[in-house]
Order: sequence, then C-alpha cells, then structure tokens
Amino acid sequence: MTDQLRIGACLSLTGRFAQFGRQAALGLETWRSLDGTANVIVEDDRSDRQTLEAVLPDVAARCDILLGPYSTILMRSAGRIAADSGRLIWNHGGSGDDVEQAHPGHVVSVLTPTSQYAEPFLRYIASSDEAPRDLYIVQGPGSFGRQVAEGAAMIALQLGVRAIRAEPGEFPASPMPREWDLFSAGVFEQDAELVAKSLRLPDPPRRVCTVAAGVREFARAVGDPEGVFGIAQWFPGSGHEVSLGPYEEEFLRVYAASGGVPDYPAAQAAAGAVIAIHCARLAGSTNRHELWAAAAGLEASTFFGAFKINPQSGAQVGHRAVLVRWAGGRPAPVSMPVPMTR
Repeated sequence: MTDQLRIGACLSLTGRFAQFGRQAALGLETWRSLDGTANVIVEDDRSDRQTLEAVLPDVAARCDILLGPYSTILMRSAGRIAADSGRLIWNHGGSGDDVEQAHPGHVVSVLTPTSQYAEPFLRYIASSDEAPRDLYIVQGPGSFGRQVAEGAAMIALQLGVRAIRAEPGEFPASPMPREWDLFSAGVFEQDAELVAKSLRLPDPPRRVCTVAAGVREFARAVGDPEGVFGIAQWFPGSGHEVSLGPYEEEFLRVYAASGGVPDYPAAQAAAGAVIAIHCARLAGSTNRHELWAAAAGLEASTFFGAFKINPQSGAQVGHRAVLVRWAGGRPAPVSMPVPMTR
C-alpha cells in the first residue's frame, strides 16, 4: 500500500442535493489539506441515480478508497454497485436503516441511522418539566420519512410519550388541541413547508422539531425559525472527544476560508475519509476484506462523533444525532440528558 492514497467519491455538485453535496466536497477538500497524505477525486452525480450509476464505476476504478454519495436515495444504488463489483464503500451520506444494513462486508456507515433520528428530541420532551402533551409525528413520503417516523413512534413508546402518527396531506385535518408538539420527518422542502404552515395555525404547536432545521438553510426556507428544534448528525460546538483526525477548531478554521460555517454534510464526509484512511493504515491494505475487518473492530471518535459499527451488518451503532434549537436567528446545540442505550 502506498502512502499517498486516492480517495474517490460521487457527490451532488448540481441538482436537488447540490447545497449538501457541495458542502461534502468542500469537507473532503478541507480534510485533504489537513491530512496531506491523500488525493481526492470527486465527480458530479447531478443528484441523479442514473448519472451516479454511470459515473461511480469509473471513479471506483481510479481510487484506492471509495466514499459514497450524499442522500439515502443515491447511496442505495451506490451500495448495490459496490456489492456487485466486490468493492467496499464508506457511507457518509445515506442514513436509511435499509441502506446501512443492505450489504454486509461492502458498506461501512458513519451516520446515525434514520430510525434513531428522533431520539434526542424525544429524550428532551420526556425529561422536560412541562406537562406532557400529544406529540404528532408527521411522516413524509418515501422510505426515509417512514423510517424516521417509525423510529420516532417506537422511541416515544419506550419513553412514555404519547405519539399520534399523521400523513402530510391529512395534517392538520381538524382543529388541533391547545397544547401539542410536532415532529416532522420528511425531505427538506416538505419539512420546511409543514413547519411554516403549523406555526401559522391559530393554536400552533408548543414545540416543533424537524430534520430540516438541523442546517442553516432552514432559516431561508421558513422565514422565522425562532424556537424550532432540529436534528443534525453533527453541529459545531458539540464537543466530541477526538481520537482520530483533525480537531473541530482546525477543521472549522480551514473550511471557513472557502465555505463559511459548515453544516453536517461537510463534517460527515470528512469523518468518512478519516475513518477510511485510518482503517487502511491499520490493515496495511485497501483489500475489501481487510478494510472490513479493521472497521468492524474499531471503536474511535472523530470531531464528528463516535464511530462503532455492528460487525455483522456494517450499520453505525456508536454515533448519535445532535439536537439543536433556533434562537436569535441561528441554531445551537441543546444540552441533553444521558442518552438511551441501544
């Protein structure tokens, strides 16, 4: 194995996921400038599955380590391609439970699975001094929304939070109770629209949480996000212990020179590269089987958070999502009670 490894990725530099894919690309470039021992190859998948399927095999042939695309939709295809071609792909961009578990031996994931997204918000509700109210869980279309909503309902049951499931088209269908909470699980645009609509109701929800509010773009989408909770895979100032890769302050300083303040797509792409390179060095090889063995036995932490996978499936079990809340025009991490055990 050479010291100068080539890391390749297809990322959405254009199309519907571009605001996140471009951050991931800049996150990789930031990491490369700090690490100095790897070359990074990035090709545009145009936020399109067919384009990804056409471009990814060429990128894989040109690199030693292959990183996945941004989004569960695209990663679903990337995981299949990796398995069919006998490659290992490091998944930093697709958190769907099915994606993380679909191809044992071929996909290593660094992200909190979608079924665990709601955990920090529900722990916040359960530990609050305020009287409990009905929590409406609104599920967006597709497997992402379904997995987030199903996970939220299961965690709510475990914590004794009364949850009511609803579809976006039927919500709200009748006058709402005077005090209620809302958790929205959909794609970015749908989440933003539903939150804006709910906040205009005569009796708006007491507390609102949505996946979309975990990135700064959310403010432009809803206008006034004050008080809204968001879910993020990472947020600056989370204070994670670092055993591998750059410290958060280093990453933020270098990233800021080109891209301002990053959201979690940049951090999770960099973390994927940090873990992948470490496993290659640990194994002394980029062979799929040896990389998988190194990843399966690794328990570590980057500035993105903890890393530990299920050694049978490759799904992430160590990393936890972050709860943020908008105040004064910007989101900030929320102090949380002790996490649930998985």
